[in-house]
Amino acid sequence: MLRGGAAAAFGALAITAVTSGDSLAEAAQQYPGLLPDPATTPVPNPPYPQNLTRAERRHLETFDELDFEIFTHADWARLDESHAKNVRVHWPDGHYTDGIEQHVKDLAALFVWAPDTRILSHPLRVAKGELTAVTGVMQGTFTRPMPDGNGGFIQPTGKKYAINMATVGIWNRRGTMDEEFLFWDNQTFYGQIGLG
Repeated sequence: MLRGGAAAAFGALAITAVTSGDSLAEAAQQYPGLLPDPATTPVPNPPYPQNLTRAERRHLETFDELDFEIFTHADWARLDESHAKNVRVHWPDGHYTDGIEQHVKDLAALFVWAPDTRILSHPLRVAKGELTAVTGVMQGTFTRPMPDGNGGFIQPTGKKYAINMATVGIWNRRGTMDEEFLFWDNQTFYGQIGLG
């Protein structure tokens, strides 16, 4: 469980990885007392942090429902439970999109080539006021042709992926995100599915 020291250990592991240029897995090997890499070693979902306000806890609960149920089961009709109509979403490659309709299209595109895409783990969850930061492990298998953006397709490699990701959300008074920032390592992602 990620309580106090374990959450701090995960943070230390992440900082160690960032400052050293290593991956989380490499940092975990170098400093074995820290939390393992959640993408390679399952880490249980911790309890919610203590001393949350009612709104902060509701934001984290909504985010868990978003990833574990709505995203994992591609239930896009429910995305408005967590995302505002005019949500701005920032992607790991630096581009952003506006509007829930575009976000649904972008999320659904992940399932075209990896229909088993899922997020079932949130090793670290924090909330303060209207901000949340949640880490997760996104997994799937490249089993179907992937559109290449030029009218063609990249044939499936059959390779599995499991990548660490983080989402920072800015929530409104209606309990949905007005803005979402998605972070993961695209080089690791493409390498794992055989395209890197």
